[in-house]
Amino acid sequence: MKSVEYGVRDDAELVRLAQASDNRAFDELVRRYRDKVFRLSFKILRQEDDAAEALQDAFLSAYRGLKKFKAESTFSTWLYRIATNASLMKYRKRRDDHFSLDQSQSNDEDAETLQLPDWSTQPVQDLLDAETREVMAEGIQRLPEELRTVFVLRDVEGLSNAEVAEVLELSVAAVKSRLHRARIALRERLNRYFGDRMTRKDRGR
Repeated sequence: MKSVEYGVRDDAELVRLAQASDNRAFDELVRRYRDKVFRLSFKILRQEDDAAEALQDAFLSAYRGLKKFKAESTFSTWLYRIATNASLMKYRKRRDDHFSLDQSQSNDEDAETLQLPDWSTQPVQDLLDAETREVMAEGIQRLPEELRTVFVLRDVEGLSNAEVAEVLELSVAAVKSRLHRARIALRERLNRYFGDRMTRKDRGR
């Protein structure tokens, strides 16, 4: 079989080949998902070296456990679960340096979402500048672990609520609740940031 043929095979077939000790099939799975896994790990850890180590740990665990994979979920969901666990293990090692945002502790998924002020008069590029993105990234990193992980998987990586629930082995209701709390905490942080920013501009006039 020519190696070029591996690239056109779907995940399920590559998994079956890899389970039959076809290392080239597993190499294709690594090629297909390494960037996504690294991005996920980096969003959780915010350090490239740690994310690279989590990436290696995730694929090593996947390789060792592949023959036990029963395809009850998609390969990507199974891999995301492994990668998330590998990233969280690394994160917990430096938990002493972690601190959380002050946040609403409401578990009511239907609670009224806090609204951002109206900044429609400001240029879009001003709202999305590097400083704002940095504040947002810092806010995500400061979220408690259980909220940050849900937010990264759902709002950054674009998984559905059901997929996030499967990756984290939670109920969909729990995912929605944690996502709601994460969004509120981030909105509160952006509220403070833009409020301070507008105050500084007013003082400079």
